Amino acid sequence: MKNVGILCPILPIVSRFVPMPSISSPTLLPRHLAILLMITVATMFAANHVAARLAFDNGTGLLLAVLTRSGVACLILLTLVIAQKKRFWLPPGTWPWQLAVGLLIAIQSVSLYSAVARLPVVIALLLVNTYPIQLALLTWALGGPRPSLRSCLIMGTILIGLLIVLDIPSWLTDLEALGPGWLAGIGYGLIAAFVFACALWVTEHRLAAVGSTLRSLLTMQTVLIVMVIGGLLGAVPGGMNLPESNVGWVGLALLALLYGSGFSILFIFVPRLDMARNAPVMNIEPVASLVIGYFVLGQMLSPIQLLGGAVVVSGIVVLSLSKVR
Repeated sequence: MKNVGILCPILPIVSRFVPMPSISSPTLLPRHLAILLMITVATMFAANHVAARLAFDNGTGLLLAVLTRSGVACLILLTLVIAQKKRFWLPPGTWPWQLAVGLLIAIQSVSLYSAVARLPVVIALLLVNTYPIQLALLTWALGGPRPSLRSCLIMGTILIGLLIVLDIPSWLTDLEALGPGWLAGIGYGLIAAFVFACALWVTEHRLAAVGSTLRSLLTMQTVLIVMVIGGLLGAVPGGMNLPESNVGWVGLALLALLYGSGFSILFIFVPRLDMARNAPVMNIEPVASLVIGYFVLGQMLSPIQLLGGAVVVSGIVVLSLSKVR
């Protein structure tokens, strides 16, 4: 995404390919209203993941969940493209990169929901939030600037906090207590972060000339098509299973509604939110997922894990503030 910083950890924004303000941005909202709106959107995204876990626990197929969410997003973006009278045209040479981004986001979506299905929601989100570290290392490996010593120290602190959240010492003493789902969930969360970092690199370095609305639409369409093909081929066992209960249907409907609504609000208002100043507010998403997950799913972390989560979120905010400065 053009002008998105390498270490800018604004997951709910860049991960959904919301356009950044243009040069002729409209009047900014008062800061208190902008912050309130961003907190609301971050909470909606957190609730989307909790609803996804609710759907999965009641038999909903993984591919069906991603397909439903992507379908709602496609309808929103298609409406915006038509309303703005955008042309369905990409600059020469960008089609392969656009397709690559769509495939990467499809993998990221499946991996994220796979992590959510196996881990407490907040832990899954914290794992995915390691993408700024992976993006910094990927950019450096591909010839970009080397992360500064200060950034490395902050990223190291984030990793330490993540190890505390995952309660690694307890694992070493009793590996069987956690079950195989936890190890797979951690793997899926880290894969989601990595492929998302790759998608961001491609977007910033190969698709900067593509309009953000069209890029977002084509990305979501690719995800939708991949989910349909995967369902027809049976790529994921039970991936297209319908919910087994009313609770599952409610979870499926809510994940699509919450994601679509939050996506729409952020997409429409982002030019007026002064993201360069207010972006760290969006990092409240893991905190919101912790609260909602406790009341809806009964998921709760131990005190030491809560401390580790606070370290991770604080480190992400510090990285974001550092980038702003």
